Amino acid sequence: MSGKITCYLDCVSPYSYFALIYLERNREALRSHNVEIDIVPVFLGGINVGSGNKPPWTLPAKADYSKFDSARAKKYFAVQAVKTPSFFPILSLLPQRSLIYVKATHPDHFIATFRDYFLEMWENGIDLSKPELLAKVLSKRFKEGEVRQVLEAANSPEWKQNLNANTEEALKRGAFGCPWYWVRNSKGEEEPFFGSDRFHYMWEYLGLPWRDIELAPAAKAKI
Repeated sequence: MSGKITCYLDCVSPYSYFALIYLERNREALRSHNVEIDIVPVFLGGINVGSGNKPPWTLPAKADYSKFDSARAKKYFAVQAVKTPSFFPILSLLPQRSLIYVKATHPDHFIATFRDYFLEMWENGIDLSKPELLAKVLSKRFKEGEVRQVLEAANSPEWKQNLNANTEEALKRGAFGCPWYWVRNSKGEEEPFFGSDRFHYMWEYLGLPWRDIELAPAAKAKI
């Protein structure tokens, strides 16, 4: 078996957080099947505009439902501390550009840095759109000079364009939100997937062995 999962994420999306957690938990199992994971930072705001989609909180019915769905997802993915920050939503351009730069120049720190961003925003309520706060988060893994380089790159034309290119790539692949996946199986076939609760469909498409959800019968009463 072989294949590739290209996953488009934005730190402004809690469901992107859940997706990254789940993929990382299964990275070794996927590697054993020769399935590669490529995490790609994108700008969700640009995807919404480009696809004509609207964020859930702009539609009252979706906003009301999301509190139930979010609570269920937190429990399932074992991230009980996740909460919506008071400043939500942020303009995620700066952190997303910085992640692209980190991926290109410090690949060994890329996933850990992305997880730091999610953790600090969704569990600790840190506004990553503010350069000084983003710098503090980056300082957990990078030296002072490196942090300065990351922030400078995130404000440069080159890395602004790189984020635009990633976002356009996702849109060309049909994206209307995050997390968005483009999956290639061992036959060379490719299909899109969306959300943090469609992994069983993905495993099936990739031809991987997996266990379906099983409903256990009620225990018999003892006589």
